[in-house]
Amino acid sequence: MDLSYFQLTVLAFIQGLTEFLPISSSAHLLLPSILLDWPDQGLNFDVAVHLGSLFAVLVYFRRDVYELLKAWLRHLIQRESSEESKLAWLIILATLPGALAGFLANDLVENYARSAYVLATTSAIFALLLWYADRYAPAGKTLVDLNWKHALLLGTAQALALIPGTSRSGITMTAALFCQLSRQTAAKISFLMAIPIIFGSFLLRSNEVFERGLWLDQLGPILYGIIISGIVAFACIHFFMRLIERVGFLPFVLYRFGLALFIVAITIVA
Repeated sequence: MDLSYFQLTVLAFIQGLTEFLPISSSAHLLLPSILLDWPDQGLNFDVAVHLGSLFAVLVYFRRDVYELLKAWLRHLIQRESSEESKLAWLIILATLPGALAGFLANDLVENYARSAYVLATTSAIFALLLWYADRYAPAGKTLVDLNWKHALLLGTAQALALIPGTSRSGITMTAALFCQLSRQTAAKISFLMAIPIIFGSFLLRSNEVFERGLWLDQLGPILYGIIISGIVAFACIHFFMRLIERVGFLPFVLYRFGLALFIVAITIVA
C-alpha cells in the first residue's frame, strides 16, 4: 500500500462520505489520482474501507438488523411469519441480481468501464433519473407494502451500480422512489440492502488479500482505514437520514451534474 497516512486519511474520508450518499464513491475516488497523481489505493485499502462502511451501517441500524435477523431465523426454523421476516427475505432476493452481476461481470467492468468519461456519463444520466423519481414518483407506501416485484426492481437497480459512477445508494434510492416509498424510507431500504452486498464484496476481496498474504505487514494502515471510513460513514448516514425529508434529492442531483462536468473538464485538460 504505497500511500502515506495523509493520503489514507483523505481517501478513507472520501469513501466513508460518498459510500452512502447518492453521488458515487467510485467517481470521487478517481479524483485524487487525476488531480494529484496519487498511486492506486490497492486491494487492501478497498477491503479496509468497505469493512468500515459495513460496520457503520450495522451499528446505525443495529435494532433493525437484529429484528430482521431474528424474524428471518424464526421463519426459517419455526415457519413463523411476520412483517420483519418478509422484509428480510425481500432484502435477500434484492441482493441476488447484484451478487450475480458482480460474479459474472466484475472483471469486464474493471477492465473496460473505469474511464473518466464513463464516470461522467453515468453520474449525469443517473442523476437525471434520480431527479425524475424524486420529482414525479408518488409516495405513500411503506416497507410493509413491498413485494417480490419491488425486490427484483431494487435488486436490478443495485446490479447496475457495478458500472462506475452509477452510485449504489443513488440507483437503489431511485428505484425505491419509483416503488412509491417516501424519501426517508427509500434511503433506509437502500442502506439495509447495502449490508449483504458490502459483506459479500468484502468476503470476496478479503479472500484474495489473505491468499496473497498482503495484510501481514500492513495491519496498521488497514485498521486506520477501517476506523476513519467507519466513523465518517456513520456520521454521513446519521445526518443524511435526518435531512433527506427536508432537502430532498435535488442538491445531490445538481452536485452530480457538476461533478460530471468537472471530470470531463479535467480529463480534457489533462
